Amino acid sequence: VSPWPILASLGSLNIVLTGILIINNSLIVLPLASAVTIILVAFTWWRDVHREASLKGNHTTKVTSGLKTGIILFILSEVFFFVSFFWAFFHRSLSPSMELGQQWPPIFIQPFNPIRIPLLNTILLLSSGVRITWSHHEILNKNFKKAKTSLILTIILGATFSAFQVFEYLSSPFSISDSAYGATFFITTGFHGIHVLIGTTFLIISIKRFKTIRMNQAHITGFECAAWYWHFVDVIWLFLYTIIYWWGSYAQKYKTIRYI
Repeated sequence: VSPWPILASLGSLNIVLTGILIINNSLIVLPLASAVTIILVAFTWWRDVHREASLKGNHTTKVTSGLKTGIILFILSEVFFFVSFFWAFFHRSLSPSMELGQQWPPIFIQPFNPIRIPLLNTILLLSSGVRITWSHHEILNKNFKKAKTSLILTIILGATFSAFQVFEYLSSPFSISDSAYGATFFITTGFHGIHVLIGTTFLIISIKRFKTIRMNQAHITGFECAAWYWHFVDVIWLFLYTIIYWWGSYAQKYKTIRYI
């Protein structure tokens, strides 16, 4: 019986609880300790799964199917996680309150130009999705050198996306405390940025496992799960770019209709 699932659950709960302390007391030590715990648990958990597959040979067809089902359900849960943010954005943008000047974006907010860095990041993520699909294709055709090169390019594109997002945050004319627009924008794009970093980590681990994949082509479940996760990140960004950057910030200047 593995202890890692319960430890990961408790660590995640602790992050939420200690996050409240940051809001009220600016105490950052406990959340950092919880984050480190989660990282260590994830590393040891994935290490055990890798050993079970490559050394012990415990990953039968049924086990592999269960792992794939698990990552699909996880991705679905993340989809609904982002749906809640989009819901909040539509709730505020379609019916702006008096505090927002009955206008979206609010009259005191200067949104980002969607055809600059946001469009560049869209091109980067779409290109990375093409590269990882090509990498998977080359693995199936046993062209491991080309597959590895394509995967490295995917990681570079993902890292470049993260760098541009950091630059965008540093040059932002508004902050997370600037009304509902600032809060929704930074929470949604910030969580997506975290998912990009997690996906990049998955791909880096896949690079480390290429020797195992070359020895046994059946051991590509981890790579396939990482690829699915990366495609999920790409699709969420397309919705994020269309809804928040373009529709909400640039194309729409709705005002509420006042009924007497």
